[in-house]
Amino acid sequence: MKQGMTILLVDDEQAQRTILSGYLGKKGHTVIEAGSAAEGLKRVSAAPVDVVLTDLKMPNMTGVELLKELRQRAPEATVIIMTAFGTIEGAVEAMREGAYDFLSKPIDLGQLDLLLNRIRERHALISENRVLKQQLIERYSLEGVVSQSGAMQEVLNTVALVAQSKASVLIRGESGTGKELIARAIHFASPRKQNTFIAVNCAALNENLLESELFGHERGAFTGADRQRQGRFELADGGTLFLDEIGDLPPATQVKLLRVLQEQEFERVGGTETHHVDVRILAATNRNLEDLIRSGGFREDLFYRLNVVTIEIPPLRVRREDIGPLLEHFLAAYANEQKRKRISFSKEAWSILHRYDYPGNVRELENIVQRAVILSRGDVITTGALPLVVRGLPEEDLSRRETAPHSLPERVEKLEQELVFDALRKTNGNQSRAAKELGISERNLRYRLGKWKAG
Repeated sequence: MKQGMTILLVDDEQAQRTILSGYLGKKGHTVIEAGSAAEGLKRVSAAPVDVVLTDLKMPNMTGVELLKELRQRAPEATVIIMTAFGTIEGAVEAMREGAYDFLSKPIDLGQLDLLLNRIRERHALISENRVLKQQLIERYSLEGVVSQSGAMQEVLNTVALVAQSKASVLIRGESGTGKELIARAIHFASPRKQNTFIAVNCAALNENLLESELFGHERGAFTGADRQRQGRFELADGGTLFLDEIGDLPPATQVKLLRVLQEQEFERVGGTETHHVDVRILAATNRNLEDLIRSGGFREDLFYRLNVVTIEIPPLRVRREDIGPLLEHFLAAYANEQKRKRISFSKEAWSILHRYDYPGNVRELENIVQRAVILSRGDVITTGALPLVVRGLPEEDLSRRETAPHSLPERVEKLEQELVFDALRKTNGNQSRAAKELGISERNLRYRLGKWKAG
């Protein structure tokens, strides 16, 4: 059964209120009646409402004037205007002022039902988006960054300071250190957190596609441009645009980006109209931009525009205090994903994971934990579920000798597991693409994963 809404019914005609109130009550809605706009405002102040159904023509204060007041006092309420024949122009004015729709008297009850159903669905979407946005804010808040090392605490202190400004930030660090995570933390700790965060990988697209992606294009700008398209700058207006792998930005695009940073304006590809935006730029790179500047591969003026504040993320091998908390964090996350309530690392596996240097940094650590959870047998993850590169220990290491497979079938299965998981890692967990890369069917892949999990 659909959940009813709270509806404020404002009309100076008692008979009209009685008819509509009775009908809406039978439909499961809670109806609050008011004989004037002033009384309606008092009712709104006393209790929240979902919908305001108001007459247009009323003494002392019209429906349009009530609508303007409601925008200040109850901005989340949806307003429907009821209008008599000959006052359609007033209803159109109300729509311009923010009314959701209008109904002509006498009210078509079927049409009213349709409107209320649409409003209910709209409210549900708004509520869902609000919850999802809050979850994002919590996930990418400073408190959500898993770290206890002094080096990362310094990074987070800088994040907290720069988040409140509009300054461009250049985030530097090796691949896998979490540059996008820090960029998101800056956004969600900033006054822009309720607006859009958009990430673009500058190395993933060629020059023409990248410019269209960033600035949008007009219809007919190039072959295949069959319609106008907004770019990421327009979509991020009021929010934050994160440009990853900024060191791979083509020279021509560097010039256009410099203009946006200086003037906050641009033209779409193939267009002449200038568009103005309010976008904060965060950029990241694992390349040495100073070397690129000396070789002519990166503009020095763009570098200084991007590099107002620099945040250096240290590699995981120099902040080893973070390995334990990160292992526990990802173990809990992937155990929950696999619906496995109790799972832990064996003492030997825990020791090996703490000694490993993680050349791929946090991203590699996460992949190792995900793989171990999928391939582990029982509730304890042993060294046998860890990749060979992680287990690359001296021969005298007893734990390795005890867990190494001896028979040919065991060795074949271990190699098969390595190949399967590497394919899943390369395809970001996409089983269809991983199966294609391995040359087996998706069903065959799922069978293997299920067998290893059950084992």
